[in-house]
Amino acid sequence: MTLSVRRVVTGHDARGKAVVASDTALQAAPSRTAGQEACVVWAAERVPADNADPADGAGKAAASTLSGGVVFRVVRYAAGTSGRMHRTRSQDYGVVLSGQIVLQLDAGAEVTLGAGDVLVQRGTSHNWINRSAEPCTIAFVLVDAEPLPGQ
Repeated sequence: MTLSVRRVVTGHDARGKAVVASDTALQAAPSRTAGQEACVVWAAERVPADNADPADGAGKAAASTLSGGVVFRVVRYAAGTSGRMHRTRSQDYGVVLSGQIVLQLDAGAEVTLGAGDVLVQRGTSHNWINRSAEPCTIAFVLVDAEPLPGQ
């Protein structure tokens, strides 16, 4: 598996007219989890974002989340991949682009999501498990959030 994401970024010319600033293919970065690939499409260090910032948002230092900001990433899980139980301090919006994946919560609940399904995840402890025979690709937007009580 080698995840590649075509990314088109718009901007403005000197007259303020809309232009295509870039049209490139992004490659996945190495992952700590075997069978998982992730590609940061864009990150903004604050919300509201600065649309006049000329920096490439994919080049910003962003882990799973970005304090005070937002991260847009695409993740591919190989068939048979199981991640790890984890929690991010963010509100996450996910869209399954292809394949099927199981969302496992720390209390044992499981939900199977397929292509076209969407998820709003609100700071929960979770794991992703691909029990199918095909890879699963998901687009995530992770927005920094206030910590939950007790965190």
